[in-house]
Amino acid sequence: MTETRALLDAGARIIDLSADFRIRDIAEWERWYGMKHASPELVDQAVYGLCEVNRASIREARLIANPGCYPTAVQLGFLPLVEAGVVDLDHLIADAKSGVSGAGRKAELHLAFSEASDNFMAYGVPGHRHWPEIRQGLAQAAGREIGLVFTAHLTPMIRGIHATLYARVSAERDFQALYQQRYAGEPFVDVMPAGSHPDTRSVRAANLCRIAVHRPRETAARSDTLVVLSVIDNLVKGASGQAVQNMNIMFGLPESMGLEQIPIVP
Repeated sequence: MTETRALLDAGARIIDLSADFRIRDIAEWERWYGMKHASPELVDQAVYGLCEVNRASIREARLIANPGCYPTAVQLGFLPLVEAGVVDLDHLIADAKSGVSGAGRKAELHLAFSEASDNFMAYGVPGHRHWPEIRQGLAQAAGREIGLVFTAHLTPMIRGIHATLYARVSAERDFQALYQQRYAGEPFVDVMPAGSHPDTRSVRAANLCRIAVHRPRETAARSDTLVVLSVIDNLVKGASGQAVQNMNIMFGLPESMGLEQIPIVP
């Protein structure tokens, strides 16, 4: 973080993969990350690098805050509903699961695969540092504050995120069409056919978010709850692949350059 100013002054354009410039409220960032921000004067200059939202600003940006992995999956899953104003914005729920690589390569016993294997657990339930980042992005889309419950889970796999998202319908729409229209032409968001169930291995090693929309039924009546499934590879669309996508946009290159590899299955 401390080198950012010198690099910008030297004419460099920066894509920052850390969380240093993602949250615009510096006091909130300091609460969640437990330290003083070393470059608070640069936060307002940073463009949040969720390409499907901020593409025009990314083109001109000198400093990009590359989004987090959970925030990418959750925001892309909720955005069409939030932008259209067709769900209860005060009671959104995101139930998300990640492989162990989401915690990085630090040596911690509970993250060792021998410990995580054959196990499943929630973590950060009282508060997860990706929560304010998700709320900030969705609030921007909604034009108002939103209410969000976000719970993260550790799963016994190396990579991948599966976010199951719940929203209460406040206006009737063809929700499948809403998603298809919102992401039409987006090279790295795949809205799957109605009734689909995307899985994490279908995006493994690819810069791709796969989304499916469901409207469950409660007994004989139609449910007022919408369920959205959103899956990404946390190491690609949730990290380095999104950084390359941002770089391509920044420098006027084809957006999919270097990112056209297909998922590795199995």
